[in-house]
Amino acid sequence: MHAGRLSVLMLLLWGWLWVSPGPPVLAQAAPAPAGGPKILEFDRKLCPICKASERVILAVKDRYPGQFEVEKLYIDEADVVFRRYKVAIVPTQVFLNPAGQEVARHEGVYKEEALTQKLRELKFIRD
Repeated sequence: MHAGRLSVLMLLLWGWLWVSPGPPVLAQAAPAPAGGPKILEFDRKLCPICKASERVILAVKDRYPGQFEVEKLYIDEADVVFRRYKVAIVPTQVFLNPAGQEVARHEGVYKEEALTQKLRELKFIRD
């Protein structure tokens, strides 16, 4: 029963975050791309599933150095960006093209081969 109450509280918290007005407009700027494609990794700091997701993304990034960037965003530090991208589940990966436009999204943990295939499909990496 305790886990059920915790789930309800988490849903209420996410609902509140979803509809709250947030900080002033100046704080709502999107993360700026650094000239190349980027993965925004939306996480919670103490989430073990998020840590697993991070390990996969960084392993692929290490295999393809300099081909794409990764930016980690934590709900307790970047709630405005979470709302802007309408992220409700962590981990979530948002793929941005070099112009900073969202071109794909994934919720959960990727397997390395599936992430590599997605990055090839989006032309984020080349062999």
